[in-house]
Amino acid sequence: MNDFTLGVEEEFMVVDPVTRELTSHDQKIVDAAQKIHEDQVKAEMHQAVVEVGTNICRNIEEARAEVTKLRRTVASLAGELGLRIGAAGTHPFSHWQHQLITDHPRYFDIVNELQEAARSNLIFGLHVHVGFQSREMAINIANGVRYFLPHVYALSTNSPFWEGRNTGYKSFRTKVFDKFPRTGIPDYFQNIEEYDNYIKLLVKTNCIDNAKKIWWDVRVHPFFDTIEFRICDCPMLVDETIAFTAIFQAICAKLYKLRMQNLKFITYSRALINENKWRAARYGIDGKMIDFGRELEVNTRALILELLDFIDDVVDELGSRHEINYVHQILEHGTGADRQLEVFNRNQSFTDVVDYITSQTLQGVDI
Repeated sequence: MNDFTLGVEEEFMVVDPVTRELTSHDQKIVDAAQKIHEDQVKAEMHQAVVEVGTNICRNIEEARAEVTKLRRTVASLAGELGLRIGAAGTHPFSHWQHQLITDHPRYFDIVNELQEAARSNLIFGLHVHVGFQSREMAINIANGVRYFLPHVYALSTNSPFWEGRNTGYKSFRTKVFDKFPRTGIPDYFQNIEEYDNYIKLLVKTNCIDNAKKIWWDVRVHPFFDTIEFRICDCPMLVDETIAFTAIFQAICAKLYKLRMQNLKFITYSRALINENKWRAARYGIDGKMIDFGRELEVNTRALILELLDFIDDVVDELGSRHEINYVHQILEHGTGADRQLEVFNRNQSFTDVVDYITSQTLQGVDI
């Protein structure tokens, strides 16, 4: 039996509490955190970003404890430096041109190759790992989970603003990231050999120097025995992060269960799934998506409820019913993007939005 262990990575913005602009923490948060949680807090390409990653978690309870602990640590360390952290897919108004790149050969290489696409990539995501006993099984499940990516992405939308503009999107983060090569919904792979041969070809022909430069919305991880979900904006609330983590785990468990019963979940083409991803980015949970089986437009909220029904028979075994039920709160109170827009519309104030983000980031974290 597969255990579906979990790992969660969150990317936070570092904010100056006076100007509310993104600001460099000069690696001080990372250096201080290394003494507390070895290798769990890392630098990112831009100096205004801090990335945290949990240890391997056996279940959703452990994941919640780790995510909460890491938010508490980086928020406390930022506070000691007179800074704040915030969790959203983009900063509401800071411009990337003013942000420093982290002094590291890997980041210099990426900037050198991708130029302005890399320098402007000032975005913050959530990455969820679900463990598998074999990469062969992982690629099979990864083919199936692609269909559900837009559904969870719609729930996670948390980046309506970019450089002081209301973009009209609920998630502009992926529009920024689309400038990178090898992003978005991946293709279908027949088996792990086909996937590995694809990577070997790219390395052999100098397209990439290692498999980590494949930045798809979901990927079989190049070094760990996990499926890594990369589509979500960084959620404002711990409750949201844990709900999405639990959903991804449950989708994997359900597709695995079907496979063990020799039942195949239908796989759709990248081109079709992309139609739903675009709608999720634009409208969040308030739009419509395509039900490809019925060839109909359906309210996104209805499809999300169908997804909850689809995974219902595995959530108790995983011990995650309570966490997944939080989705109903999101459907009632809106996604992070909806709530950011609501705050902005009160006074047309971006500083109000930043204050809202930084306060919500610490909700339930007990600093």
